[in-house]
Amino acid sequence: MYQRRHVKEMIDLILNDNAMRIIAATGPRQTGKTTIATQACDQLNQLGFLTWYIPLDNTEHDISEYTTGMRAMRVGKKPDAEMLINIWQNARIASKKSDHGLILVFDEIQTIPGWSNHVKSLWDKDRREGYKVRPVILGSAAWRMLIGINESLAGRFITQKITHWSYREITECFHLSVDEYIFFGGYPGAFYSRQSEKRQDYWHNYIQTSIMAPIFDRDIMGLTRIRKPVLMRRLMDLAPSLSGQLISYNKLLGQLQDKGNSTTIANYLDLLSDAGILTCLSRYTTRPHVGKASSPKLNVLNTALMTAGSGHSFPSVLNHNADWGRIVESAVGAHLLNSSSFTLKIHYWRDEPHEVDYIVSRGSDLLGIEVKSGSSTKKGGLNAFKRKFPKAKTMIVGPNGIPLNDFFSLTADEWLEEEE
Repeated sequence: MYQRRHVKEMIDLILNDNAMRIIAATGPRQTGKTTIATQACDQLNQLGFLTWYIPLDNTEHDISEYTTGMRAMRVGKKPDAEMLINIWQNARIASKKSDHGLILVFDEIQTIPGWSNHVKSLWDKDRREGYKVRPVILGSAAWRMLIGINESLAGRFITQKITHWSYREITECFHLSVDEYIFFGGYPGAFYSRQSEKRQDYWHNYIQTSIMAPIFDRDIMGLTRIRKPVLMRRLMDLAPSLSGQLISYNKLLGQLQDKGNSTTIANYLDLLSDAGILTCLSRYTTRPHVGKASSPKLNVLNTALMTAGSGHSFPSVLNHNADWGRIVESAVGAHLLNSSSFTLKIHYWRDEPHEVDYIVSRGSDLLGIEVKSGSSTKKGGLNAFKRKFPKAKTMIVGPNGIPLNDFFSLTADEWLEEEE
């Protein structure tokens, strides 16, 4: 089975954290968090560690061996706080039988109401009384969405960011061309059907039922308070199609045919970002407060979320220059966002009439990136950016520049560090 780099990252976090803090591995749905955790557990078992994997979103999974002492324990019982506490208490007992303690993995822990307060209490007692329980929490949403306004776990956890699958990972597993990757995106489960005549129907249904529907029902509506659920759903359906465009909150409200205000739209877009759907890029400027006040540029984090809702087939979009160009640009932006470290920032730049698609920055280090899907060699935006920031590096991605497959082979950090 294919192993992502996150498996080694998780193992290293578990082995090198002497304080045995809570490891919070979070990321978008259907990116393989469960597989990453179980692969890490398998390797740790081979090293002599005792591991328990507890799926809390699957009521048909038999976890009775971890819940001894509970009355009326049965397959199909909905997980609750009593079950969480019981499992943890049994993990304490089991941890004493292992020289390395016990690694306790909870998958989709947000299904248990008030889970963070219970975990805080249990973890604090472990530290006081010396139990060697190493907790790992998996969740299909950003950490701040999982805990909401509850700050009870502050200082008690370290995060691991599980990202969307990269071009290299998808092509190694499924042998897609770079154009197929750009259109179909990076969800591994979407490539179950290998027959080309069936692929698009299966893929489209997968994106709608396995990605979009549970994000709205479980992650957004289930974890946050949404005052206008209809507006939220309409925004979720519309926003991915606007990837690559600068938006006005008020104009967006008009398209959604709803009465509201820009603050509501901005907050709802933040939730879509937390859910791994898209992000809002601010304009690059040396005065950050000015950039944040400018119109944001939307960018999906996986192009499947953009193309699946279009209703167009892969061949038809490939032959439509304007549509294909925007999808290619969004794929480049998604790669930069998904592959960047915490110290990197991704923006766009605009100084009428010039614009640069993406600016990668870390401190004073700057890289301007222009995406070309056709044969155009115009560099007006990059030249203007270079005049404004003489020490910045620039690059063109696409024809007459760096080929897309080469661009996708390096991370945003690596491109920033490359010699021009």
